[in-house]
Amino acid sequence: MKIVLNGSLGNISKLLAKMLVENGHTVTVISSRQMRQPEIEEIGAVASIGTMENIDFLTRTYAESDIVYIMETLPPNAFHRADLDFIAANTTLGKNHKEALVNAGIKQVIHLSSVGAHTNQGIGILEFHYNIERILRELPEDVSIKFMRPVGFYNNMFGFINSIKKQGSIVSNYGGDKKEPWVSPLDIATTIAKEIQSPFRGRTIHYIVSDEVSPNEVASTLGKAIGKPDLKWQVIPSNQFLNGLINSGMNARTAQGFTEMNESRVNGILYEDYNQNRPKLGKIKIESFAEDFAKFYHS
Repeated sequence: MKIVLNGSLGNISKLLAKMLVENGHTVTVISSRQMRQPEIEEIGAVASIGTMENIDFLTRTYAESDIVYIMETLPPNAFHRADLDFIAANTTLGKNHKEALVNAGIKQVIHLSSVGAHTNQGIGILEFHYNIERILRELPEDVSIKFMRPVGFYNNMFGFINSIKKQGSIVSNYGGDKKEPWVSPLDIATTIAKEIQSPFRGRTIHYIVSDEVSPNEVASTLGKAIGKPDLKWQVIPSNQFLNGLINSGMNARTAQGFTEMNESRVNGILYEDYNQNRPKLGKIKIESFAEDFAKFYHS
C-alpha cells in the first residue's frame, strides 16, 4: 500500500516508517526540514518536504495514497511564543488536513489524537484534540477514520529532570498514589502499524497504553534508575505551578493550559472515557523506560 505519514522523524513517525517499510509498503514521510531528507531516504521511505500550513502541498502529497496518517505539530519554541494561541494554531492544522484529504480524495485516515479528546471542557491544552476530531468527523461518510488516543507519553517524563537536579524532587500540581496510564512511542507505533493492516470501517477510537502507575511509583522507579532511591514526587498548589511555568518563559495562555490539564488528571475529567474503554496494556513497562531515562539523566 501507499502510505503517507505526517510527523517527520519524530518519536512515533520514525518508528512507524521503519515498521511499514519493513512490511513492504511504499511510505512517504512529510517533513518541514530539507535536512531530514537523507535520513528519511535511508529508512527506505520517500521524503516530501513542506509544511502542514500549506494545503496545496498536503493535497499533492496525499494524492493517490491508500492511507494517510495525520498528526499536528508546531515548532519547538511554540510553548514560549507570546503571540501564539497553542490550541487555535493546532486546530488550524487539523482544518488544513481535512481540506487536503477532501481535495486528494483519501478514504482511509489514521489520526493521532489523545486521551482527553472526548471533551473540550476542563482539559487545558488538550482541547485541540477534541476540536480536530470533530473537524475530521465532518469528512464525507465514505471516509473511514481511526482515531488513535494514546495516553501520556513516557518521554514527557524527561521534563522532570530539571526539577530533580535543581530541587531534588519531581515537582508538579498533581501527584499521589492513584494510578494513571502512560505509554511508550514504541507501543504507539506498533499499534498504529497493526491498525494499518486491519480493515477500516467507519469511525473508530483506539486507546493506547503501556503501563499504569501512580506518580509516587514513577518517582520511586525513576529514582532507583538514576541512583536516587529516595526521590519523591512533590505536589505544589496550581497557582505556584502556573507561576513557575510563566517564569520559565512559557506563554501565559499555554502555561494555564498545562496547569488545567494536570488538574484534569486529579478531578477525573482526563480519564473519563479511557476508564470506560480500557485497552490491553502494551509491552513497554515503566521499568524499561526508566533505563532510558537514566541514560538521558546522566548524559
